[in-house]
Amino acid sequence: MPITADYHLHSSFSGDSDTPMEEMILKGIELGLTEMCFTEHNDFDYPAADSGKSNESTVDRADVSVSDSVYDDIFELNPDSYLYDFLRLKEKYAERITLCFGVELGMQPHLAKRNAAFAKAHDYDFIIASSHICNRKDPYYPPFYEGRTQEEAYREYFESILENLKSYSNFDVYGHLDYVVRYGPNKDEGYSYETYRDIFDRILERLISMEKGIELNMSGLKSLRDANPCIGVIRRYRELGGEIITVGSDAHDPGQIAFCFDRAADILKDCGFRYYTTFEKRSPSFHKL
Repeated sequence: MPITADYHLHSSFSGDSDTPMEEMILKGIELGLTEMCFTEHNDFDYPAADSGKSNESTVDRADVSVSDSVYDDIFELNPDSYLYDFLRLKEKYAERITLCFGVELGMQPHLAKRNAAFAKAHDYDFIIASSHICNRKDPYYPPFYEGRTQEEAYREYFESILENLKSYSNFDVYGHLDYVVRYGPNKDEGYSYETYRDIFDRILERLISMEKGIELNMSGLKSLRDANPCIGVIRRYRELGGEIITVGSDAHDPGQIAFCFDRAADILKDCGFRYYTTFEKRSPSFHKL
């Protein structure tokens, strides 16, 4: 396996996983990983829709409307509890695997100051910025797409990423840039980088100017023809000069860890990358494919 570092992992400290962190670590060791970075969810002001725990990749949520004025704390992380367990396990398995302390911050423009304070409160190795909410609505649910075309909904989501980039910068990579495509009415049918080239180029150029990276999130292949983001976006990021790219399974249980990592290496090579990236204390390291 040419890629041996999984940089997008969730355990029971995330609101959509019940898996103890130690189980994730043991599976990673069994698979031959040399490095694992836990990126537990923190999404402030997550709109209330389903109070039960769910896995974003596999569980069908209720088809309900989302109120802009009601929020759920299901995705608010307890970083102190998370850090306590993480440090204990990092020491326990120090001779077998490198473990990194990360977080996946949910981006919304009005949360810039709150996210900044959260990120500074602990010494994270790695921070993923992710858009799970677009204009106070979750694209997971059908109401986000109602009354308009799929392209109009996708464009609204991509434009919201650009707004987030204008308001917040304390992160290392932007996660699953086309996350919305997982849940659209027709998913990736008729979807491509070329269709949204105008907005994607602005996003990628902004990220590169900020010296930020993107991730290759392999969980898209569970329901789509491509990973997240699609190969066209990955290739364009490299063409524009982007070099920082992490690879993550977005695993919420042991069976998903390092999902399709052999294919991930092929995707990166085909898009012009010679290296993939890991982080320690927010500093990138590059590993040859």
